[in-house]
Amino acid sequence: MLKRWFSTLHVFGRELVANPRQVGAACPSSPILAGRIAALVGRQPEGYVIELGAGTGAITHALLEAGVPASRLIPVERSERLAAHLQKRFPAVGVHHRDARDLKQLANELARTGDRHVSHVVSSLPLRSLPEADVQHILAAVGQVLGERGLFIQYTYSVRGGNEPAHQLHWCGRSVVWLNLPPARVDVFATQPATAAEFRKNSGWSAPDGNLATAS
Repeated sequence: MLKRWFSTLHVFGRELVANPRQVGAACPSSPILAGRIAALVGRQPEGYVIELGAGTGAITHALLEAGVPASRLIPVERSERLAAHLQKRFPAVGVHHRDARDLKQLANELARTGDRHVSHVVSSLPLRSLPEADVQHILAAVGQVLGERGLFIQYTYSVRGGNEPAHQLHWCGRSVVWLNLPPARVDVFATQPATAAEFRKNSGWSAPDGNLATAS
């Protein structure tokens, strides 16, 4: 376990030095943050789970440990080095070495190969450091590929950040994970108001201060 952690940290460090803006973090996600996100997806998701910015695989590992079938998990990673690391670490999972902006195209490809829709999009993307046009493009694609009961899960290191209306994504609530370096905020969004209301009722998370929102 310790050997794997040092290996992961080494890969992460090399990528951080090479592409600091794309990585957007000082350390890999903690097991507690990864577990918090995995719990939101659950053991048997109804459709595909697309993970944007899978990095070194902290959240990928948590999703698999939580019971997400490898056949339904689709990690997406832009970095060639990290994508190769992910495929080696998770040989049973089909890792996609591509840009998150290709999300809609990826969803169309999945639809042609199977009958499962996309029920969750999990994002580790550093949205605050990406160009605004790219952020809007990605979020628009998220809203288009998720099913009616779909959830978009995004974490950010801006613990107290606000939210902006965009693309008909309904903010469900937020949860702060203090045992992460740095502390992280997990936001959940739904494609339908009823799904957002159901989530808040069952989760007990803090309620949003607006109807429509985008990850910040």
